Amino acid sequence: MISHEIDYKIIGDDIQVVEIELDPNETVIAEAGAMLFMEDGIEFQTKMGDGSEANQSIMGKIFQAGTRLITGESLFMTHFTNRGYGKKKVAFAAPYPGTVMPIDLSKIYGNELIVQKDGFLCAAMGTSMKIHFNQRFGSGLFGGEGFILQKIKGDGMAFVHAGGVVIERNLNNETLRVDTGCVVAFEQSLSFDIQRSGGLKSMVFGGEGMFLATLRGTGRCWIQSMPISKLIQRLSVGGPNANKESGSVIGGLGRLFED
Repeated sequence: MISHEIDYKIIGDDIQVVEIELDPNETVIAEAGAMLFMEDGIEFQTKMGDGSEANQSIMGKIFQAGTRLITGESLFMTHFTNRGYGKKKVAFAAPYPGTVMPIDLSKIYGNELIVQKDGFLCAAMGTSMKIHFNQRFGSGLFGGEGFILQKIKGDGMAFVHAGGVVIERNLNNETLRVDTGCVVAFEQSLSFDIQRSGGLKSMVFGGEGMFLATLRGTGRCWIQSMPISKLIQRLSVGGPNANKESGSVIGGLGRLFED
């Protein structure tokens, strides 16, 4: 096993926290700013890269850090190591209401998981974080996640954050159509594409958007009920300065005839 073997506990319901227990000299890597608390004996260092390649050159680390900027993440990652005696705990909090998904990468097809660009929370040392380009033009243009996703690779535990409730689906040579932006993660054995939601009338007046994400093949995928983009949109519509009819096509047509 390449990755460190860590123990963990998920705490909470709506806004979850993952508490990780480290043996002496074990390390967990995390997004900058995700740490909630850490016990005495744990030391942290901010580094370029995920540390999965011990002999990586300086230019390699700079390139890897640069790809993280493309995905919208911080240039650096934080490494938390237990330098004390006995087991020590460190906890990480999700950035917005939702679910923390524990993923055992050793049980994922090819030990690789494709994740939405802001979904990674933390992982055992030895886990590799790389950029993943969506090769289908339609997926990048209309898919809500763009061309750029994250690829998490390893054989240990990784923790992904999603908005709202998470549903895991296991496809067996099947096709699943999902609201764009609601796909949190999927195995690389599945193909991901964007297709029209229906005819012109359904696309304009159906309320489900003009396009839907399509997952096809055999493998597992994870779907979130409330992505952060949708949460922000709904909160802005319900704000004190929001027009109640602003989210409706009918309301928009009606305002054409006002005064």
